[in-house]
Amino acid sequence: QVQLVESGGGLVQAGGSLSLSCAVSGGTFGSSTMGWFRQAPGKEREFVAGITKTGSITRYADSVKGRFTISRDNAKNTVYLQMNSLKPEDTAVYYCAAKSRTVVVSTDEYAYEHWGQGTQVTVSS
Repeated sequence: QVQLVESGGGLVQAGGSLSLSCAVSGGTFGSSTMGWFRQAPGKEREFVAGITKTGSITRYADSVKGRFTISRDNAKNTVYLQMNSLKPEDTAVYYCAAKSRTVVVSTDEYAYEHWGQGTQVTVSS
């Protein structure tokens, strides 16, 4: 059974930074595309960032491009999301997701097979 465990969420003020981590166990992390999604109250879950197994391809939502950075450490089975210049509209529950046996990054949540429990990020104005 594949499990994803997230950490790093919290409360920050606008303009601040936060780093999220997602540790994966029970699967072949090194062969999986990893993605971050978020869901704000009253809104649909949306794609934030994704990275292929080697890190050669990354994709970002337009709303976070230039502010967020996704990375991975396959030796640690961990994917990261560094969030800078945070805005109140970034407030959401952030989810880590994994898709095995692929060489692309999908923005569709239904493409991903495994999900973390979500971690709350709140940005005050």
